[in-house]
Amino acid sequence: MGFRDLLSGVPRDNKPVSLILEMRDRTNTLGGNPVVFDDIAEAPGHSAALNVLIRDRLCEVFDVSPGELIDILAWGMANPTEPLMVHASEAEVLENQQKPVNLHALPIPWHYAEDRGRYQSASVIIAEYDGIRNMSYHRQLLRDANHTVARFVPRHLRMMYETAKANGDEINIAVVNGADATVLLAAAMSFDENLDELSVAAALHERLHGEPLRLVRLTNGVAVPADAEYAMEARITLDVDEEGPYVDITGTVDEVRNEPVIEYDSIFHRNDPVFHALISAGVEHRTLMGTPRAPTIKAAVSEVVPCTDVYLTEGGCGWLSSVVQIKPQNDGDGIRAIHAAFNGHRSMKQVIVVDDDIDITDPTRVEWALMTRWQPDTDTVILSGQKGSSLDPSRSEDGTTSKIGMDATLSLGVVRGPYESVL
Repeated sequence: MGFRDLLSGVPRDNKPVSLILEMRDRTNTLGGNPVVFDDIAEAPGHSAALNVLIRDRLCEVFDVSPGELIDILAWGMANPTEPLMVHASEAEVLENQQKPVNLHALPIPWHYAEDRGRYQSASVIIAEYDGIRNMSYHRQLLRDANHTVARFVPRHLRMMYETAKANGDEINIAVVNGADATVLLAAAMSFDENLDELSVAAALHERLHGEPLRLVRLTNGVAVPADAEYAMEARITLDVDEEGPYVDITGTVDEVRNEPVIEYDSIFHRNDPVFHALISAGVEHRTLMGTPRAPTIKAAVSEVVPCTDVYLTEGGCGWLSSVVQIKPQNDGDGIRAIHAAFNGHRSMKQVIVVDDDIDITDPTRVEWALMTRWQPDTDTVILSGQKGSSLDPSRSEDGTTSKIGMDATLSLGVVRGPYESVL
């Protein structure tokens, strides 16, 4: 089990490739398909995987349908489980230790010329402080051989950091790259309360793999997935430095800020390690942003009408727009579903609601539903003065935005047309 499940059957590219502005271009020539690069000029002995964490591949690895995956993610959120702690001798991630620490020797890529430099964007930070454990994604700019500068968005880790800083404390952390897909999905979840994401990952792991999620403690006391590709001991220091610019999920360039500096103390990795070199604004980034949001949207919509599937669209960057599939029971269910969907994911600015005969992943089918089932003056919800997403570059200076919802469901009793034969 582990990250290598996602790599099964993925083509290996043995041609030399550079980390500097070449990996992304090479994947584009390969059609954006999954690939593992094995001959990396700046990181001999290490491989790098790109475009492997996508919705279809997750469903294939887990042997579930997209709708089932959403339901299982929701179940995991509601049923956290304690992981299984194992001895260091049983942990694949501890098979090798890099000496001395040298982040430059890892396959940390520089994907866009607009970026400040090399970034690890698929690595998760596991932090433990004052009895609370948090696991989440935070992009890290490679500053030098043993330091990165991390962008901490205003969520739980940021609050933990501010508390520690006020107390004059550093925070022991682990930086994990190439973990099992259940861990990667759990790390992308966000909760109003301080729910331990590793316990959600453990529930998902046991449900989808049929065995416990194994953790091992590093020497700094932080527990990490035992079968991850990389586990790095580090500390969030009290120092700050400039981070950014960076091409973010929307494909727009994020600004420069002063952000916390992370100092690395030890780096462990498996034999023949494969680094997850996610491309920001790419398909994996959208998967990690959108897939964990689908369960919360589906749960909210299901309270007002049966909801069968939710898809965070590619054009909406896996975050700002969704298509919601329902089975209307009463007149007005489509409009009710729109309001519920916005409550289920407050960062969205567009929702399209369709019947269960529409493939919500196919933009042609969705547009067809709009053009044949939607009337703009009666089937549209427009909300003004709403809290906008920080990822939306078009939001107002005060952080607000407007939102739109479109009900593209058939009126009850209307016979569906044979569109499959004509489109």
